[in-house]
Amino acid sequence: MIQPLAYIHPDAKIAQNVVIEPFVTINKDVVIGEGTWIGPNVTIMDGARIGKNCKIFPGAVISGIPQDLKFEDEKTTAEIGDNTTIRECVTINRGTRDRWKTVIGQNCLIMAYCHVAHDCEVGNNCIFSNNTTLAGHVTIGDNVVLAGMVAIHQFVKVGQHAFVTGGSLVRKDVPPYVKAAREPLSYVGINSVGLRRRGFSSEQINEIQDIYRTIFVKKFNNSTALDIIEAERQPTEIRDEILDFIRNSNRGIMKGFGSA
Repeated sequence: MIQPLAYIHPDAKIAQNVVIEPFVTINKDVVIGEGTWIGPNVTIMDGARIGKNCKIFPGAVISGIPQDLKFEDEKTTAEIGDNTTIRECVTINRGTRDRWKTVIGQNCLIMAYCHVAHDCEVGNNCIFSNNTTLAGHVTIGDNVVLAGMVAIHQFVKVGQHAFVTGGSLVRKDVPPYVKAAREPLSYVGINSVGLRRRGFSSEQINEIQDIYRTIFVKKFNNSTALDIIEAERQPTEIRDEILDFIRNSNRGIMKGFGSA
């Protein structure tokens, strides 16, 4: 299943049933899991850890050294979870001494020409549309959808089940379960369609909507809004997750609905 025109370093660890097409280059410190397909002209560099049943399309470069002047060739990795698809010309850089690894979760779809920089952590079941770019140290939760040409500033966090519209510039943290759009990036509602598709009940969706109405629509400052929610709403996993995300935001969260 390995084409003779591919170059594979003899120390690379390739599992059974891996298909490697012509003109692929695989370096020494690489591990590839069972059932993965590596398309033509893919380059897989030292530090790559690729899971089972992945698909990596032509022109992708996996585990290139970070585009970070502080990088000193420390031993780091770029890890891709099982059943993830990496489309044409995607670049994923390995980590630096900050987190020591860049991680893409399981069952993700990273579309053509996306870039994932060093030390990013991407959860499971994420979709990044074409030309989306993540700067270094970005954290993306599970089930996040980033539409085409989204650009995310370094150290930003995006909470699980969030949706960011195409062409957005993400300079602040995006809390879980929301839709984000406009310039500057703002809250435009909750990701109700995505939540229903993933089995959230009407009660849970209404709870999320009520919480964000207090945070983003009623014109309270964040500290006051969080205090009101904590005082007036019974603790739930969803409530506590939203409160913890906002309180632990180092960059601050995006603007509210209709903010100047």
